[in-house]
Amino acid sequence: MIVMSIAGVDPSGGAGVFADLKTFQAIGVYGCGIVTALTAQNPYKFFSTMPVSPEYIEEQIDSVMDSYEVEFIKTGMLYSPEIIELVSKKVKEYRLKAVVDPVMVATSGGDLTKEDIADAFNKYLLPQSILTTPNVSEAEKLSGIDINTKEDAIKACEKIRCNSIITGGHLDGINTININGNVTTIKQKLIETENLHGTGCNLSSAIVAHLAKGNDLKTSIVKSLDYVYEGIKNGNYGTLIAKI
Repeated sequence: MIVMSIAGVDPSGGAGVFADLKTFQAIGVYGCGIVTALTAQNPYKFFSTMPVSPEYIEEQIDSVMDSYEVEFIKTGMLYSPEIIELVSKKVKEYRLKAVVDPVMVATSGGDLTKEDIADAFNKYLLPQSILTTPNVSEAEKLSGIDINTKEDAIKACEKIRCNSIITGGHLDGINTININGNVTTIKQKLIETENLHGTGCNLSSAIVAHLAKGNDLKTSIVKSLDYVYEGIKNGNYGTLIAKI
């Protein structure tokens, strides 16, 4: 079972491609990593971003697909509308099943994108994806709806342009899931911790790993929520995660 992450590099290892590969391995699938940008950051401070050209991202994807049979992928930091459009083209070309983590801002506070890219996600990538995993802030940008309550999250979830889970770290632990128009919620107890870095990366990559192992989408989401929660509770991620 071979899966792929298309995301940025976090040199501290807590987020991005490095974190995704760790999660893939932990769940028992082989992961390939396509680099969209380099960042200088750690769990507490963001310094800078250096994007990779769309042409070189395309060559990376093609080189992996030349040798491996990949069905499920996740995307993380895509940086610009041009990169989003390129990834969307490759998803279509190779008939990939994409889980999109619509990364826009680093947990440590830095703007990871060239500009507001919500429109590009909605135009190019989400309509071709099987799931997106925004936090509340990202879901607001994708849906155009302010989210302050469970009811707001349900409305936003229904408006986002593919199946979605709006994660509940900033909504009293309520995760709002929409699969094929069927909206459900799963509430998890929030854990007080300073380990905020990389949660969204771990969730989306865990979902991809569970899908690759033959689970359906809802089961993969539930198992991945449990995986992330247990990692937070037991401190298995080192300096990683708390709220998504």
